Amino acid sequence: MPPPIRTPRQSWIDAGLALLAADGPDAVRVEVLAQRLGVTRGGFYRQFASRTELITAMLDTWEQRSIDEVLARVEAEGGDARSKVRRAGTLTFSAELLPVDLAVRSWARRDPEVADRLRRVDNRRMDYLRELLSALWDDTAEVEARAMLAFSLLVGNHLIVADHPGGRDRVVADAGRLLLGGLTQL
Repeated sequence: MPPPIRTPRQSWIDAGLALLAADGPDAVRVEVLAQRLGVTRGGFYRQFASRTELITAMLDTWEQRSIDEVLARVEAEGGDARSKVRRAGTLTFSAELLPVDLAVRSWARRDPEVADRLRRVDNRRMDYLRELLSALWDDTAEVEARAMLAFSLLVGNHLIVADHPGGRDRVVADAGRLLLGGLTQL
């Protein structure tokens, strides 16, 4: 008889991230994940020593995907600073990454360790944004203000539910052009 097929570690992590995005951190439970994966709880303990180890691996994966992979892709695709800013924003807040990012932001409000992780991720994002914007403007105060406004626009866009004449996508695109110095008229 062949040995049982083991559920890969990454499958547990991905299932945990999906559950986090859908239902929050308290929903990430070993028995729920095992049920979703169609395996026993024992399979979990062959991959992880504890739920805490899984949570750390989930946050490591989120950080790697939302920072390292995004930046690598933006740099590989090239372009000028404006196009890189746009691409980084689009990738960072993509349909794949956004739900987990929003869940981590919510979680960070009540968990200091998650807040520290989010701070590290956001600082790396802001550092990259500052670097790109510094290619467009010499004034460090202006770079900092534009970086803060651009990042706030991307995060806040998913938290604000107000209606906008002409449509939300148009307003966000116009705001982005204003921030990057490319919109002369509305």
